[in-house]
Amino acid sequence: MESSAALAKKLSEASVRMAWDVYSAFQWPESLTGHEWMMSPELTSLYGTPLWDGLSEDQRRLLSKWEVGNFFSLVLQGERPLVQGLVHRLYSKRTPEDVTEYLHHFVDEENKHMVMFGTFCRRYLGKIYPEKKIITPAKMTREEEEIVFYCKVLVVEELGDYYNVFMQKDERLHPIVRELNRVHHIDEARHLAFGREHLRSLCRPYLAQASEQDRQEMGQWLLDYIASSWADYYNPTMYRDAGLTNGYELHQYVMGSPTCAEQRRRVSEKMMELFVETGLLKEAPELRWTS
Repeated sequence: MESSAALAKKLSEASVRMAWDVYSAFQWPESLTGHEWMMSPELTSLYGTPLWDGLSEDQRRLLSKWEVGNFFSLVLQGERPLVQGLVHRLYSKRTPEDVTEYLHHFVDEENKHMVMFGTFCRRYLGKIYPEKKIITPAKMTREEEEIVFYCKVLVVEELGDYYNVFMQKDERLHPIVRELNRVHHIDEARHLAFGREHLRSLCRPYLAQASEQDRQEMGQWLLDYIASSWADYYNPTMYRDAGLTNGYELHQYVMGSPTCAEQRRRVSEKMMELFVETGLLKEAPELRWTS
């Protein structure tokens, strides 16, 4: 299997070939009418539930606007600590030269993503939803810190990329939404390739010497982080912005709904396969949570 350093060198070359300027890449509409689909209906949080059936067509489309705004905010806010962590790893003695070179491209591309998602949210929603709470183990070795960091990277990017791939092809959506998803996916395909291989390279030596208690604690942290990340997709404020007044009750309903849990399983499938393959998880969890 190719090392993460060797892969990083190839990805750097691809990033140079495919470099782009975030300030000239998009034709931003002056405004949105409010009647377009902004997120694919199948990806919206209430889809397939009796609550969705009870919404009018206008309510569904309005919900899709705020759901895509929440999604873009989640990606933006998830990439902020990601960039901070990548910068911290630049020119570290523990970071190979080829990896450092690629991390420069990684940081540059993530900064562009924050600009484009921030522009959309400020221009068309007038807000960016606040940063999520980051769950971090209280005490970690240096090796555990690296694994935790790249797990966070992959949870943000694996979930987001599923949405990107789905929405970039959906002709029901406004063109600017399709384009943002398309551009994001192109860069993220490289980020995911690096992140997956780098996580594998970190987990092999760590899990070979870790105690059973360390393994269990790392696995439990990862499960809690995945649950927290999915909970942010069902933002009570998002529901209220869409005109649905019982935001917290909707959040609780979606977290416990078997229909929504099945959607989460589909979206999370590749990510869970990776975490099981690396040994961080023994099996893919049931993604259904009730209070």
